[in-house]
Amino acid sequence: MNVWEAMTKVAKNTVGRNVIGIATALAAAGGVAAFAGAAYFAREVVVPKTMRKEDLLIRRVFYDDDGALHIDLPASPQTTAPGRYSLWFAAGSGHACVGRVTGTDAEAGTVTRIVERVDTGDLTTVKAGIWSGYVFSKPDQLNLPYSEVQIATSHGVAPAWIFPHTNPSDASTKWAIHIHGMGGSRAGALRGVPVARRLGYTTLVVSLRNDREGPASTDARYMLGQTEWLDVEEAVKFAISEGAQEILLFGWSLGGSIALRLADLSEYSGYISGLVLDAPVLDWTRTLTTNARASGLPGLIASLGLLLMQSRAFGWVTGLEEPLDFRSLDWVAQAVRLHKPILILHGRGDLSTPFEASELAAKLRPDLIQLVPFEVEGHSQEWNVDPEKWESAVASWILGLSAEAKELDEVEELTETVAKS
Repeated sequence: MNVWEAMTKVAKNTVGRNVIGIATALAAAGGVAAFAGAAYFAREVVVPKTMRKEDLLIRRVFYDDDGALHIDLPASPQTTAPGRYSLWFAAGSGHACVGRVTGTDAEAGTVTRIVERVDTGDLTTVKAGIWSGYVFSKPDQLNLPYSEVQIATSHGVAPAWIFPHTNPSDASTKWAIHIHGMGGSRAGALRGVPVARRLGYTTLVVSLRNDREGPASTDARYMLGQTEWLDVEEAVKFAISEGAQEILLFGWSLGGSIALRLADLSEYSGYISGLVLDAPVLDWTRTLTTNARASGLPGLIASLGLLLMQSRAFGWVTGLEEPLDFRSLDWVAQAVRLHKPILILHGRGDLSTPFEASELAAKLRPDLIQLVPFEVEGHSQEWNVDPEKWESAVASWILGLSAEAKELDEVEELTETVAKS
């Protein structure tokens, strides 16, 4: 039996929690060095980051003859992709919206794009930044009416943005709640607001524990949706108190995991009519091992890191107050538990969250899941590459839900009429 087989056997026998199993895995993996690597990996997953590394070089920022601002960046599959993106710089205090490609230089290995907006900071002086799919850093940039509300959670107040639907004279019975991804902020979920609002939904964009806007949890650690769903449940309760009778959940990446857990466990699940999930994390084991492999971490060390995250005894290593339960967060293995209509929008080349998990879930539950694939490599950048396709798919799916609900209401009314006659 080779080392990997031994590790797999230990994991199966201990269900990833037994201290003896971890010790055995350590011996197989090489002792102290393996433990150090696994501990580092585990903490990288669960410890919230206060700042990302600005690893995208900015070659040049210049104005053309017409006064339009342009930027030269190293060419890559992401920086050359069509669409609109965010560029964060100056330790996160600067933000610009970067638009279409205006030129390429194969010899220099660069791409030139137009800069649509500089929201904060002086882009002309910086040498590096962070590429992301946000596009909007603040709700004002949507040019839609909104206000800020405070959602009370068990750990404190979580701010949220609320956008009224298109006809304020009507009662707000249909609500959409937008949940951002891991390591991000609620601004990342703003991309889904316009289409929901056009369809008549009052929209709530929420913050979560440990996202730098919401309150910190007791251990200040990510729980990968295992507990964060409770914060969104409070947002659901708020919507109900404001008259919501039907609630759609929009989940981005980790937000997808949160939405699925909320729909499954919440006592208010009956109010949830469906889930719109963009590049959702459906299987954390698959996702984390894929990312570890991409970063060059040996599979054995990554597996040991997963064991540490699932061990109460090794909470002193991870800082987790409660161990993670990856089985309960695996919605491919638990596809039978799904009971809400789900739309998944996911890029085939997603380098962070495997498209294969979404594809498999859709095959397992074709009765509930509609999968719309996109040709994109960036994570959660489906809207960025093709916003028309994204919004059209969402609108068609939501209108389909409404039609089914209307037909069901008509059937119920007819049944009641026949019963009374």
